[in-house]
Amino acid sequence: MIRLAPSDQRMPAGGPAVVPAATVVVFRHAADGGPPELLMVQRAKGMRFAGGAAVFPGGRVDPADYELAARLQPDEPLEIAAARVAAIRETLEETGLMIATRAPIAAQEAAAARKMLLEVARLDTVLDRFGWELEPHALTLFAHWCPLWDRAFDTRFFVADIGTGAVDVTVDATENSRLFWTSAAQALSMSDRREITVIFPTRRNLDRLAQYADHAEALADIAAHPVQRISPETQMREDGEWLVIPEGLGYPVLGELKATADRG
Repeated sequence: MIRLAPSDQRMPAGGPAVVPAATVVVFRHAADGGPPELLMVQRAKGMRFAGGAAVFPGGRVDPADYELAARLQPDEPLEIAAARVAAIRETLEETGLMIATRAPIAAQEAAAARKMLLEVARLDTVLDRFGWELEPHALTLFAHWCPLWDRAFDTRFFVADIGTGAVDVTVDATENSRLFWTSAAQALSMSDRREITVIFPTRRNLDRLAQYADHAEALADIAAHPVQRISPETQMREDGEWLVIPEGLGYPVLGELKATADRG
């Protein structure tokens, strides 16, 4: 049976030694009025996890993220609050885009903040230096994925909407080789044409994101499907071994042949 667990908890004792992580799906309006565009980064080929793959901005949750989260969101489950902070921090580090602030941030100021963040590795220090206040709940918990093996990333996915597409982003060449805006449907087509590689969780989330005409539809779907930790499992079928996820969590495609699935 596929395992599900509440999304506000650490991996239970006795489970694999996983690494808490966070990622954010950043929405912006498409200039042509079409489906929303999403910010994706292509990982450097030499990275241990998902090398060469196209993913959403994100990374592991640091101890300082827990500290800041406890101050900013004392009534929120700490695992979720810290993941929000990590998603905001990693987005600034990887793309130069500052999200979830109470006031708009100019591109030049965001670039200076990114430079400082890469030096000090603490978002709280950057916020204090620039006098910014976060609006953590601008990030809505969307999904939670974790393979059940040691050193796997226990990743919470968030969605955020920046509205206009008039933003400056620049790739962090240490971990990523490029970044790009694309609709979910376009990203799936690019993967089908082998122009990009997407790992199994990213593909399933792109399937789901492709259903939404805008950020409001995403929020409505999230409200209809409470988030639980998803740990994909294998099933033997007539045509071979499949990698699958459970029904009822908002995903229109529940699996694929394991032989074709990129697991990162």
